Amino acid sequence: MLLGKVIGNVWATKKEATLDGLRFLLIRPFTLGGDDSSEVVVAADPIGAGIGETVIVAFGRAARHTIGRGQDVGYQVAVVGIVDYLTLENGVPFEL
Repeated sequence: MLLGKVIGNVWATKKEATLDGLRFLLIRPFTLGGDDSSEVVVAADPIGAGIGETVIVAFGRAARHTIGRGQDVGYQVAVVGIVDYLTLENGVPFEL
């Protein structure tokens, strides 16, 4: 799993049939140093996160389970939670 910020929406009018009806978001993972990651992840979003929100992203079986289509979905990345608050060691709040 990873934590990241939703930075955009992804639209695909032509896609594999098991992906029909899924919403996709562009997620920029967090780094502990606070710098922007140069990587981005495209994740299915069954829970309704929005741009600017901090989310938890799962991969593999956990993602397919969250999407709700078991082994029959052709995707392995999904938003599984929207983060309200986050603290690091010694109770230091992490700026979301």
